[in-house]
Amino acid sequence: MQVQTVHPNQLMTYAITGVVVAIVLFFRIRRMSRARPLKLERLWVMPAIYLLFAIFVLWQVPPAGMTWLYCAAALLLGAALGWQRGKMMRISVDPETHALNHQPSPAAILFIVALIAIRFAVREAAQIGGSTLHINTLMVTDVLIAMALGLFAAQRLEMYLRATRLLQAARAA
Repeated sequence: MQVQTVHPNQLMTYAITGVVVAIVLFFRIRRMSRARPLKLERLWVMPAIYLLFAIFVLWQVPPAGMTWLYCAAALLLGAALGWQRGKMMRISVDPETHALNHQPSPAAILFIVALIAIRFAVREAAQIGGSTLHINTLMVTDVLIAMALGLFAAQRLEMYLRATRLLQAARAA
């Protein structure tokens, strides 16, 4: 059995990363108390950019064999998680101007942080004990890219559909 020691420099790196993430989260969650304009015509931009990124990465080193199946499953899992994250966003319509606003939920941010933490843990496990655990880091990366693509696309789709329904109801009233 292989035992890998953790160097003090590595622990310091983790501690600094944790402090920086905590500070960023503190300010981000504090800023979430204000509603921001929601532009329906711009919701497709982020998923499109990430789709191009995913295509580029998967084109450079295409997944092989069963990795395609794992990527498809991760895409579906990401879509389910993204749909749930999209439902966490509060969307409102100004009754007079019919302007859409959204207010991200702190739970939605913590949800993403949890997914990033899981991704970080899997990546570290792959690097530390990859040969022992038989984890292929390229496969893990491909699967996580597919999952993120599903997450971003489904979140924006859910927000678009719900905002469109709210806007139609406000215009009808």
